[in-house]
Amino acid sequence: MRIRSLALLATTTALLAATAACGTSSAGGSTDEVTPVSVTIDGVGAVETDKALAGKVPSDVRGRGAVTVATNAPYQPFIDFKVEGRTDQFVGLDHDLFQAASARLGLKATFTQQPFDGLVPGLQAAKYDAIAGGITDKKERQQVATFVDYSASGTGFLVAAGNPLGVKTVADLCGRTVAVQKASNQAKNLATYAKQSCAGRPLEVKEYPENPQAVQALIAGNVQVVAATRVNLVDTAGSLAGKADLVDDPSSPNGWLASPNGFGFLKANKELAEAYRAAVQSLIDDGTYGKILAHWKQTPIAVEKATVDQAID
Repeated sequence: MRIRSLALLATTTALLAATAACGTSSAGGSTDEVTPVSVTIDGVGAVETDKALAGKVPSDVRGRGAVTVATNAPYQPFIDFKVEGRTDQFVGLDHDLFQAASARLGLKATFTQQPFDGLVPGLQAAKYDAIAGGITDKKERQQVATFVDYSASGTGFLVAAGNPLGVKTVADLCGRTVAVQKASNQAKNLATYAKQSCAGRPLEVKEYPENPQAVQALIAGNVQVVAATRVNLVDTAGSLAGKADLVDDPSSPNGWLASPNGFGFLKANKELAEAYRAAVQSLIDDGTYGKILAHWKQTPIAVEKATVDQAID
């Protein structure tokens, strides 16, 4: 549910090449080729294949029985490294939910670490089948990707313990120095907000390579506020008791500019995206989805229906 901006490749040639590389996979329908898959999810247990749902998977993907997923860790609680120092093993809400949806479809999912601003270009170049890790569904991104929306969240604000500056809403950021992750949606939205609403009280946005570095800048006193996905900051604030607090804005309980978050698939692979939408919906219906969100303490971002391309911007 990362509210971060992803770079788009602008050339039609690249998009056509990616489409050709991925193919125009014919839709599934036969379940004869389905090999059952089972995964064990913490807080849930075993998740098994539903052959009817697996039949929705395009035949080429069903034939190889696996998908590759690009992500960018750490971005807790959505994606993180299982073991510090290793970049080939992952944990997190998005990891669990995507693994569960994949198993429901008779697929195995392999995650790989990539630079965040390279996720969409890599998807467009057909380097992997999907992207995940707290990614906001945005209309700009829909030029390249089809998103299966599975939750909704917005931007939260982390401040020094006790909130000495009295930050309550985004309006209180005018005149402040705010840390964000580089290439993030927060950076873009706050820059726009500053121009429109902070006349005479400049809002300085400082970008850092990763979210933890932005948080460290706050602790060190180099910035006054950190802006990031609100639910991401819930755990961050909990681990920094006595050092930082998460602003509670009753007017925006899910965060400023709350938007849907999704798993991204190449636009040419809409059939695969639809198969995953159906799989996520099945996880919602049987309670698996709720257990996964509860395990990661993210119940407030839950949705009742898995949807496609519901960006609000």
